[in-house]
Amino acid sequence: MATTIQQNVGVATSSQERAHHYDSRKPRGDSQCKAGPAVDTWHNPSLHYEEGLALATQSQDTENNKKSALDDGCSALIAMLRACGKCKDLQQGIRLHDEILKRHFLRRCSDALATMYAKCGALSKAKELLYKHHSKDLYSWTDLIAGYARQGLYHDALECFRQMQYEGLSPDAVTFACILKACGNLKASNMGKRIHDEIARQGLLGTDMVLASALVDMYAKCGALASAQQVLEELPFRNVVSWSALIAGYAQEGQGEQALHCFEQMQCEGFSPDEVTFACVLKACGTIEDVDKGKQIHEEIAKQGFLDTNIVLGSALVDMYAKCGALAKAQQVLEEMPSRNVVSWSALIAGYAQQGLGKEALNCFDQMKREGLSPNAVTYSSVLKACGSIQDIDRGEQIYDQIARQGLLGNNIVLGTAVVDMYVKCGALAKAQKVLEELPSRDAVSWSALITGFCHQGQGEQALTCFKQMLSEGLSPDAVTFSCILNTCSHLGLLEDAHMYFMAMNTKYGVKPSIEHYTCMVDLFGRAGHLDKAARVIQEMPFYDHVAVLSTLMGACRKWGDVNVGRWAFEQAVNVDKRDGSTYVIMADIYAAAGMQEDADMINFMKVENCGI
Repeated sequence: MATTIQQNVGVATSSQERAHHYDSRKPRGDSQCKAGPAVDTWHNPSLHYEEGLALATQSQDTENNKKSALDDGCSALIAMLRACGKCKDLQQGIRLHDEILKRHFLRRCSDALATMYAKCGALSKAKELLYKHHSKDLYSWTDLIAGYARQGLYHDALECFRQMQYEGLSPDAVTFACILKACGNLKASNMGKRIHDEIARQGLLGTDMVLASALVDMYAKCGALASAQQVLEELPFRNVVSWSALIAGYAQEGQGEQALHCFEQMQCEGFSPDEVTFACVLKACGTIEDVDKGKQIHEEIAKQGFLDTNIVLGSALVDMYAKCGALAKAQQVLEEMPSRNVVSWSALIAGYAQQGLGKEALNCFDQMKREGLSPNAVTYSSVLKACGSIQDIDRGEQIYDQIARQGLLGNNIVLGTAVVDMYVKCGALAKAQKVLEELPSRDAVSWSALITGFCHQGQGEQALTCFKQMLSEGLSPDAVTFSCILNTCSHLGLLEDAHMYFMAMNTKYGVKPSIEHYTCMVDLFGRAGHLDKAARVIQEMPFYDHVAVLSTLMGACRKWGDVNVGRWAFEQAVNVDKRDGSTYVIMADIYAAAGMQEDADMINFMKVENCGI
């Protein structure tokens, strides 16, 4: 859902605005060639290639008689190539290419040919022509860069951009907009910042709305939301596209409240939200589970009649209600949609799976298939989660077989991890490990799913083996994985290993220990009788206001009969929360076990006085 929304925002948000941006340029190709009669012929789809070619030849003969410097029909062929690009008619373009080779026009037509190939999606052919002939035509280079960006080949777009500059060409506003899209999708913020500096140097931001929106979109997609907002606020003009790009960025980063604030600010400036804006705002409502605001947006969307035609917006509504836990409303919206697709169904299935309603999720999955829709990787991930939540391993294996038959696993780590997690939740750890080992690529999440499974099943040694293998693959554990490993070390009595992993969390892997990790270490030292070390762990904590970790230390003191450390921990716990009765009970037990009954009685008196029990 997030990806769908992001793709509709920024550079590619307004296709009309984008088309106007391109059309405002001067004609491409040989600027000295004037279009002949073949131009109108080629734009008319009722006429054929042969007729256009005949007119090109006729144009050649006419120009020959006039003894023009450009008397060979090249202008007509270039015009026909432009028409092919506009209509995305690759086959006719290839036939024109053959004709150009026959007439030895390649040198003069190479830029027009490259542009045609780029617009028709034959990017390798376009690249070959531009690189081979060292093209100096900015528009042809830009069309190739735009083609790479459209197909999601962002690294190729950047390489092409660098080659264009190597050829001595300076980018214009459209080139910059295309390359900013690539930077945003690659999260290449440093490159994007350099592009921004060059745009500012050329003074382009004050005159080009599409470029300004592309810049906001780039920073937003890179997660540099402060920079995105600064760019937008400094613009001499703003529109719904630039605002939507910023709103989408905040929504994507989970900052729903800030996204809604921007939405309100946009409306205060007199801009009316369009369908893309609404989709972004619905995502923001979902991230903060603000179902009331989501309902308001729903009413506005219905009032404007967008739901009758926009399936993306309908899917966004389903997703918002599902994320807010309003699953009945989500299902109602989906059932009332005039048309549904795999995205809208997947949003509902994910909602049921997330709430642990596995049977309902599977029912929706079956209904989706009855409507003739084919599941995608996102759908399958949610369905596998549903199978795991109700431990339906038979259905899970059926789904796994379907995924394998469709060849969807490939390099899809998310889907592979979902299969591993399904088997783990069903207790089939051997199968989970087999799937993970057969994945062409693994990440920390897939390893963590398996490690967590072994930990929960009490197979600590196997969990540690997997953890070490994960580290050997150069993967960094997350906070959840470290919690599992520290708990495992604690239960196995592996004091030195646990301390080593704990120290490496922040210094080596950049994971800041949470209260759970500190509690694990206190428990570990406490089990081993190293109460001074356990107390030192607490003293080194950046936060000191958690009774749970202090109670853990007190429990260890009760086990080992350490009155002094126990008293210190009790005093800290009372300072944090004097109404927590459990700490008084443990301290009274410590005193009683040490033969200090008067002190135990005093603690019990304090308990009654402070806790009322």
